[in-house]
Parts: sequence; structure tokens; C-alpha cells
Amino acid sequence: MTKALTIPEPAPLVRKEPPSVAGGLPAVVSGMKHALGQAGIVRGARLLRTLNQFDGYDCPGCAWPDPDGERSVFEFCENGAKAIAEEGTPLRVAPEFFARHSVAELAAQSDLWLGKQGRLTHPMVLRPGASHYAPLPWDEAFALVADKLRSLKTPDEAVFYTSGRTSNEAAFLYQLFARALGTNNLPDCSNMCHESSGTGLSETIGIGKGTVRLDDFLHARVIVVIGQNPGTNHPRMLTALQQAKRAGAKIVSVNPLREAGLLRFKHPQEVFKGATDLTDLFLQVRINGDVALLQGLGKALFESKAVDESFVRDRTENYLNYSAHIERSDWADIVFSSGIREESIREAAALLASTDRIIFCWAMGLTQHENAVDNVREIVNLLLLRGAFGKPGAGVCPVRGHSNVQGDRTMGIWEKPKPAFLDALDKATGISAPRKHGLDTVEAIHALHDGRAKLFFALGGNFVSATPDTDYTAAALRRAVLTAHVSTKLNRSHLVTGETALILPCLGRTERDGGQLVTTENSMGVVQTSRGRMPPASEHLLSEPAIVARLAEKTLPSSKVRWNWLAEDYDRIRDLIAQVVPGTENYNERARRHGGFYLPNGPREGKFLTPTGKARFTVHDLTRNQLKSGQFLMMTVRSHDQYNTTLYGLDDRYRGLKGDRRVVLLNAEDVDALGLREDQRVDLVSHFRGETRTAQNFRIVAYDIPRGCACTYFPEANALVPARHVARGSNTPASKSVVITVEQRA
Repeated sequence: MTKALTIPEPAPLVRKEPPSVAGGLPAVVSGMKHALGQAGIVRGARLLRTLNQFDGYDCPGCAWPDPDGERSVFEFCENGAKAIAEEGTPLRVAPEFFARHSVAELAAQSDLWLGKQGRLTHPMVLRPGASHYAPLPWDEAFALVADKLRSLKTPDEAVFYTSGRTSNEAAFLYQLFARALGTNNLPDCSNMCHESSGTGLSETIGIGKGTVRLDDFLHARVIVVIGQNPGTNHPRMLTALQQAKRAGAKIVSVNPLREAGLLRFKHPQEVFKGATDLTDLFLQVRINGDVALLQGLGKALFESKAVDESFVRDRTENYLNYSAHIERSDWADIVFSSGIREESIREAAALLASTDRIIFCWAMGLTQHENAVDNVREIVNLLLLRGAFGKPGAGVCPVRGHSNVQGDRTMGIWEKPKPAFLDALDKATGISAPRKHGLDTVEAIHALHDGRAKLFFALGGNFVSATPDTDYTAAALRRAVLTAHVSTKLNRSHLVTGETALILPCLGRTERDGGQLVTTENSMGVVQTSRGRMPPASEHLLSEPAIVARLAEKTLPSSKVRWNWLAEDYDRIRDLIAQVVPGTENYNERARRHGGFYLPNGPREGKFLTPTGKARFTVHDLTRNQLKSGQFLMMTVRSHDQYNTTLYGLDDRYRGLKGDRRVVLLNAEDVDALGLREDQRVDLVSHFRGETRTAQNFRIVAYDIPRGCACTYFPEANALVPARHVARGSNTPASKSVVITVEQRA
């Protein structure tokens, strides 16, 4: 089925009072509207029935874990229903669609419109000088990529990007292919989100992952949710928070916006029960005031003599430097930088002082600043002060955004692989993997822009819309000799092309793959199976492992790796993984158990994996965001009808906004001080090291946000984020702290 192209009219902005409760009947109605309306009643019901079930498929949305034991028949959230509706749509983007519509025509459409056209059905190519994509057979597509790869002067001129949607099997084959070719250029979406978490945690506790399990929420006495909006981004987490509250936990929420999902939650399956108050203490921190707040909590713990001295003495190092730094800190500086009153900080610290069963949860609100790694390490400092590791109900919980982004890294998708991993890979496969570090996502953009990289291949994702500095990134991709995207649906990146461009359509998570199953890893280190049950959207689709294997076979015909043999039976890939990745021994047997298996996690078990075997306190300067008159610190966020770069609709229900996405949220007093008015159209200008970037035609919305702060949606505001504005240590784009001015349109 195809749709005629229509130019959508600009959506007017409709405003309502933001709700104070997340979930409930509105979440049910929204999820069912998408799943049953877009996919159809029968197909939608079939998709929902096996979503996140033991014998079904893993949700292609977020990486929040499923219960280890009994699961509800409704083990999904509103976002999950929207995700499978997008994948299960009966609409198709077939060759005749591309014959009717030029790339230029399609590029003029909105991201929402592009995503709603349906599933891709055939491999498509855009030849040099052509205005339209045209179909080509799979063999020719693989030959084209292989020829381009072999024509490069060095394998390091190729970039192999990965999104978090790929399975463990596809990710492992993909990194094996890149390394067999001779490069570690394996950037992925982790570079843009939780790389700061991995960097900070690895340095302090010896592992770059979270240390808690789902059942730890039932044992926690205090849970701190900081820099995260679970109601929109990880709705199933609200169930865990609700259960924790009912078990007696206190919840502290830290965020510049009073998000509905931080305040109250009504479980959609509890029709006759009222909503649960979640947050006991809400701290409305200034954007990037987190280091100051966290150091203030540490200072209050010292002053109340709430340090677990035996834990600190026996299990940590560098404590004296940290304690001396905190002692020298000044409460006035802490209050000014954080925007939080001293009394409120002390109130939160008293909760921390009352227990060692503390969990800190966070997401992009902490990881996308210049000092993002410091944010993560300051969390570790606080937990170390209270001895809150290696115990039920205690530890760190970075909440991953995409369904298998953590599994990608475990499988070797990393530009900085550890020697032990490469040694094991060489031994198991007979290749000689390169040892020189490759390019991360931001480095890859720069390399494509200046010609050091010439070929871009993406296994999933929407690179142009996900990355910073939109115009700069688009120019970088246009300089490539080839851009190729393995995708299920049309997106913006297919329309920003190199000299030659390919769209390679693949099976979705929900679809049958010849009886095969794949595996994924969730936020808490559980490896579990996923088996699609629906017929493929097109007979021409290939699985991601098959695409990687056939491309590798065509590119490296003399390789010792039997690529197609591996892709014929994914058990063979898993047997190979078990020889390379620690903790995956007997992979096939353990993964098929109900609920899968947990990967090893030293800190969870009370063992810090640092060189000394001790957790490390770290010292950081207080962040002082010195803004000039008229400047604001801007953060980019998702709307409620959005998952990463996929737009499901235009209803940001929990913020009371619907329609226009080109909005900037400002404090009403700041709007008045600028001499502007609500609903006025303005341009946003970012300022970075003498450079300016402009995003035009945004609408002012007066909102409950700290003064001096601004909030916008991505990808609309990504053009304002400089590609060189990154976190120290992790190189993650600092999309949550961009200095802007608001200028009246002429």
C-alpha cells in the first residue's frame, strides 16, 4: 500500500495546563490508538500479545528491563505500543513511491510525515547526479558497497555506525566485519548519550554499566531520579518507582522541569486505584547545576557526620583529597550554581544519611554537558560516602535509551576496544584486528567533513537527526563517496546523501526471521531472547545478520571467517560470542532460559574492578555557568510523542503542548525582561567560542523553568549544538547546555 504525497500545513500550537499525573487511562487510550489504529485491530492485537513476553520479542523501544519472574500479559507501555505500531504499519514505501517523488521533494517534508509513509520494501540506490532513488537487486547492492570499500586508500576511511536497535548477533558480526576489514571506526549511539556514564563509572568503580537489578527497587530506601524524565522516555520505570514507594522508599527528583512522570503515577492496569505520589522532595535544579547540587549533598553529609567510615577506609581510595575539596567548598557558591536553597539540599542529604540502601538513576540530563563525566563521578562519590554498593537496594542505575545500546557495547561495538577483547576475537576467528583506536561519532563527523573519512555505513539509526550541528553534519555526509543505511522506515538521513547513496531495508524486531531468534541486553545486564512472530513487511527484506554477512562475504572473499555459514544459524554466532565475550559461556543454553541470564557485574557483587580493587573518590571544580545579559543555557529534550528521532505524533501531553514543535520554553519573568511576549516568533542563536549558529522561527512558551534556562525539542534545535561542544573525557555532544540568545524576528 502506498500513499499520495501531501504537503502538511503547519500545525498550530495548542496549550493546556500540564497534568500532574502520568499513566492512567490517557496512556492506555494513546497506546491503543497507535497500536490498533496504525497497525490495524487484528495485527495490532497480535503485536501487543507477544511484546516483552518470554516466548515473544523484545520491545524495540527503550532498554528498561522486564521482570525476571512472572510477567503481566500487558508487559508494555504507551511508548512500546507506539513503537510496534510504527513497525507494524500496513503502509509500504515501495520503488514506485521513490519513482514518483524526488529526493528534493521528500527532503521538504517533515520528519513526522517521512516516518508515517510506511515500511521500506526494496534495496534502493541514488546514483551520482540522479534525482530519484531507484531499485537494485541485493547482490548488486552488496557489490557496490564492496567495490567502494576496496577502492579506499585505507580501511580507516570507512565509518561503520550502529544504532541501539541491532541485536547482539548483528552487532557482533558487524564489529567483526569492520575489524576483519582493518578498522576500529565503530561509532554508535552510545557516543551521543551514555558514553559519559560509561567513562565516569569505569574510572571510579571499574565497570561502565549500572550495578542494580530490577528487584533492587523493592529494597531501596531512597531513590534519586536526576536528569531523567521517565514518564516520557521510560514509562515502565514508573511501575518500579510506584512499587518502591509502596514498599516504603523515599524518592528525590532533580530536574529543571516539573515533569508529570516525576510527580504522580496511576498504573494503567489499576483501574479502581488512585494515583501514587512518587516524589517526596523535588529539587528544581538549574540546567547544569548538578555538580554543585551533588557537592552540596556531600558537604551536608560531612557536616552531619553521616559518612560510612569503615566502608570508606576499607573499600575506597582518594578520600582525603575529596573530603578536603568538599570542606573548602562554599555554601553560597553551591546555592548560586545549583539554584537550590541550602535548606532543601540539607533535607535531601538527611534522606541519604538515613540509609545505605540508595539508588541513583539518571539519563541524558546528566550526560550531555561539558562536565558530564564529573556529574556521574559525583554520584559515585555520594554513594561511596554511604557505602551504597554491593547491597540489595543500592547502586547506580544509568537508564539506557535504546533497546540494545548496552548490548552493542558488550558485543564489541566500540571505537576504543580493550586489548583483551581483541586478543580473544583474533584467537576465535583467525583475523588480525587492528589495535589503533577508531573514530567515535563526533570524530567521525569531523573526519567526513575534512575528507579523512570517505564512506559512511549505518546499521540502523537516523544519523542526521540524532547528531549535533545539523548543517555541519549534513555537509560532512554529502562529501562521502557513499552513504548507506540499513533501515526499516524512511527517515531524514536517507535524503542527505553522499555521491552515491543506498537504502537497505531490513526485518524489524517483530517479524519472523526464518525461525531464528536473536538476543539483546537490557539496562541491567540481562541477556534475553527475542523472536519475531509477524510476517515480514516485504519478501525482499533481509535480517541485519544476513546483510552484514553477505556484505562481508562480498568484500572479504578470502577471509577465514565463514560469514554466510554463521548467518545461516545464529546459534553459530552465539557460540562464537561465547569464545570472545566474558560471561557469555554456554550462551545458547542460558539465553533460552525464561528471562535469560545476567552478565557478570563486579560492583553489584561487592567487587570493584579498578586496578587497585578499590572504588575511587574524584575531585571536580564547581561548575559556574557565566551567562552574559540576555543569554540562556538551553537544553534539548524529547516530546511525549517521540522516541529518539522517531516522531509518533505532535502531542507532548505531559507538558500540555500539542502541534508546533518549534517552541522554546522560557521562564515568564525572562520573557518580560527581554521585552518579548508569549507566543511571539523568535530566532534562536547559539554562541560558542566566537561562533554563532541560528535556528529560525521558534515560538515562545512561558513555562515553569528556572530563570536563565531554556528548553527546546530535538532534532529541531540540533542545529544550535556545535559539533566541537562536547563532554570532557567522553566526547559526548553537550546538547543539554548550549548558550543561546533569543532574537526577535524581523
